[in-house]
Amino acid sequence: MTAMTTAGRPRAVFTQGSTMRHVLVMTGTGAIGLMALFVVDFLSLLYVSRLGNPSLTAAVGYSTQLLFFLFAISLGMAIAITAVVSRAIGSGDFARARELAASGLVQMLVFSGAAMAAAYPFRHEILEFVGARGEALEVATRFLAIVLPANVLLGAGMALSGILRAVGDARRSMYVTLSGGIVTAFTDPLFIFGFGFGVYGAAIAIVISRVVFVVVGLHGAVYTHHLVGRPRPKAVVGDLMPVMGIALPAIVTNLATPVANAYAIRIFAAFGQDTVAAIAIIDRIVPLSFGAIFALSAAVGPILGQNLGARLALRVRQILTDSFTLTAIYVVTVWMVLILLSGAIVWIFDAKGDTARLVIFFCRFGAAAWIFLGWLFVANAAFNNLGFPILSTLFNWGRATLGTVPFVTLGAHLYGAEGALMGIVAGAAIFGTAAVATAYLSVGRLARRLAVT
Repeated sequence: MTAMTTAGRPRAVFTQGSTMRHVLVMTGTGAIGLMALFVVDFLSLLYVSRLGNPSLTAAVGYSTQLLFFLFAISLGMAIAITAVVSRAIGSGDFARARELAASGLVQMLVFSGAAMAAAYPFRHEILEFVGARGEALEVATRFLAIVLPANVLLGAGMALSGILRAVGDARRSMYVTLSGGIVTAFTDPLFIFGFGFGVYGAAIAIVISRVVFVVVGLHGAVYTHHLVGRPRPKAVVGDLMPVMGIALPAIVTNLATPVANAYAIRIFAAFGQDTVAAIAIIDRIVPLSFGAIFALSAAVGPILGQNLGARLALRVRQILTDSFTLTAIYVVTVWMVLILLSGAIVWIFDAKGDTARLVIFFCRFGAAAWIFLGWLFVANAAFNNLGFPILSTLFNWGRATLGTVPFVTLGAHLYGAEGALMGIVAGAAIFGTAAVATAYLSVGRLARRLAVT
């Protein structure tokens, strides 16, 4: 698949041909890049766990909770940049796409930088709030001191990757994350063991990978596609409205997940460091296992955006159906694999006692949540790209509050940590199913609107 005409200008490649093929190609290439990162994160935690101190593993788990908050802000901005650029390309306005890409990048740097600056002085207090104590708290605080400044680079890399997806260049979008993953695969063991930096070596490797993200992303978006114009202060300010009209609801939506995770980690922390260590392991198993779902929810946005820009409502509906179907098939397949490999996962991480028991329980039962979470992610991508961003906000916050707090609290009270995990599954089932139904209703409304304009 190519995104270029013979004249070298982008064309709306997603408005023609098989919708399932577009979804599969964009998801597949996106998943390769994400999987590279997730494999490295998995190995990084594995290396830390091999240092023989459960508090270090727990520290990485606690640090992840704050990083999720900042990631959610950057992701919301990236979603918006991808959406507005893909719509401009879909309508054939390449000059406008270049302007929006340039403005969006500047806005990303400003917002991600502000979020990092606001969180940095209070990282110790935030970690205490989510339940970190003792050695784990001190290690996590120092870990974040190294990693947090690189959040600005992460945001820029995400925006550049989104711009490449918007133009339909799945391969170079994949290279952004793939290159960072490959570099980290070498620097992680080098800094953790070779230089003897321990858990802080993992933090240094993360910073290096963020630099690589930006370099590779700039090469693809600026040098190859010439899709980023020269930023102009007047345009940056003027383009705040279209970008933030999507970004603000998307950011608010994405913040729901780390809020839900923060509440859940407080519940799990009450069961001790071994349980928190299990959650840290699960947090690495999940993206490695279900990374394709994250890739799918990111890939479907520009596909929907181009077809909306071209006013092809029937194709928009088919893209939704393809995405929901692919999600269910993928998650069930991976769930079966996790059940078979649960014992091996425990052995790899040298997990024992409560840590091993909870990891095995997740593999056998907790993974079911990802059928419904996957549906929710795809529906949210549709809401954000089709002009209904408030719906993604309502569904994600509904899942994070009504779909998390009562279910996790009651489950933990009745059945301990395993009950809390199943509470997450129950809440995801309710809101994921409702999101699917609402997505189809929204597309029907969109089709009627396009028919009369």
